Amino acid sequence: MKTTCTNYIAFEFLSRSANEAFARGAVACFAAQLDPTLEELGDIKTAVSEAVTNAIVHAYPDRLGRIAVKARVLEENVLEITVRDWGRGIADVEQARQPLYTTGGEERSGMGFTIMESFMDRLTVRSSQGKGTRVTMRRRIQPRRPVK
Repeated sequence: MKTTCTNYIAFEFLSRSANEAFARGAVACFAAQLDPTLEELGDIKTAVSEAVTNAIVHAYPDRLGRIAVKARVLEENVLEITVRDWGRGIADVEQARQPLYTTGGEERSGMGFTIMESFMDRLTVRSSQGKGTRVTMRRRIQPRRPVK
């Protein structure tokens, strides 16, 4: 069954840490059309931050590379966000999704995928070594009742 997209944005940037805030803000501004609560918006921003930071730190540990973000509004008030890189890829996605697992050194917590999963309704990770990773997240925004 194909899901209908009613609106989308797509953008690409270099894997510089300064661009993480841009990606988080851009997706939050786009999500505003769904009238999320502040809590929902905070969850979305945190999940985007984690996905983009993972790409910056793990996909391109020793060089700059491309990161692409796409956000779509789907049927039933669902926001879908995809963060993609063309970096080194993940050797074992299931292992990488385990809490506290990291390849980023002692300063990394290893909680990125766990955080994304806790703030979003659905998380899909596809990766190929040497070709990159695609993280897709979905979150249904609860429609608010009009104030009477």
